[in-house]
Amino acid sequence: MATRREQFDELVLDSASRLEARLGPRYQDVQFAVEDVPPTDPAPWERDGAPLGRVFPAQGRRAARVVVYRRPVESRAQDQRELALIVQDVVVEQVAALFGMAPGDLDPRYGDDSD
Repeated sequence: MATRREQFDELVLDSASRLEARLGPRYQDVQFAVEDVPPTDPAPWERDGAPLGRVFPAQGRRAARVVVYRRPVESRAQDQRELALIVQDVVVEQVAALFGMAPGDLDPRYGDDSD
């Protein structure tokens, strides 16, 4: 039986793997991570509450990284289905930002609550 943290990690990995076919080889070096909460030093554009995720572009030999913050995401979900939808949207938003795309162009199901 998986813990809540392990289940959340799986949601992030499943969401990330759905995007692989759309982005091809340039996506293979992107790393995904889950942290419980965001750092206490928000970026200037994050003043309206806790961010749900962040993207860190590649720098030198360091690969690009997408981080999803578990506790803020979980606090917005009413149930497991909604949690999965929020995680998917956060992953799509962060990956889209990394590649300079609109989230809806990356994933046509972005923002769709009917999954």
